[in-house]
Amino acid sequence: MNESRGLKTVAEPLAIHPDEVHIWSARLEVPPAQQKIWELYLSRDELQRAARYHFDRDKNHFIVARGVLRKILSYYTQRKPYEIRFDYNKYGKPLLPPELGGRELHFNLSHSGGICVYAVAFQREVGIDIEYIRPDFSALDIADQFFSPDEVKILRSLPIAEQKNAFFLCWTRKEAFIKAKGQGLSIPLDQFDVSLIPGHPAKLLKTRYDHYDVNRWTLFDIASFPSYAGAVAVEGRNCQLKFQYSSEF
Repeated sequence: MNESRGLKTVAEPLAIHPDEVHIWSARLEVPPAQQKIWELYLSRDELQRAARYHFDRDKNHFIVARGVLRKILSYYTQRKPYEIRFDYNKYGKPLLPPELGGRELHFNLSHSGGICVYAVAFQREVGIDIEYIRPDFSALDIADQFFSPDEVKILRSLPIAEQKNAFFLCWTRKEAFIKAKGQGLSIPLDQFDVSLIPGHPAKLLKTRYDHYDVNRWTLFDIASFPSYAGAVAVEGRNCQLKFQYSSEF
């Protein structure tokens, strides 16, 4: 398993191979003029979702995140961003419809603290998660509620100075995995274990609901942003991350 860290300037149309997972990122705080451009890409139902946010900051971040997603997918589908349509599985995971390559082109996104990350894969399910590491976060209390007993035991055994970082490594790896599975919290977070010790490779260690599922997935960390933890879960083996870049966002 390899990870390419080189940024690549996008060229249209953009090809993706089965052994690649393309990682994109965007900052969600943009000037009003750019915000308006992203908004023009959104569908009516996306605009209705945006309008339901109570705080303007959350609304604006949703609009930019979705607008950028549409732009990214336009590179692969050769459609205009506003022509992209989404289907949703029964757990709410967005998918491309078959006529836009949805049977083979898979994607996922996550945003936190003004950063949005995107993963695009070909013929592989994929999930991605990013979390801003809040300095006032009560990691052990949340871990006791959601992590497996083995994960909690490892977390509590670490030096206090490492526990918060370890918590977010664990959390983002677990979130990326269930997002890749596309089944939401129908798979409880304590029904599988991931590695969490800082400095150790990201890895799915155990799946209690199906002992064979542990061999079907690969985890990566995304360590591109200071004060953030991020992870990608990819179906299968023998693939590499490629970090893409567009000057438009």
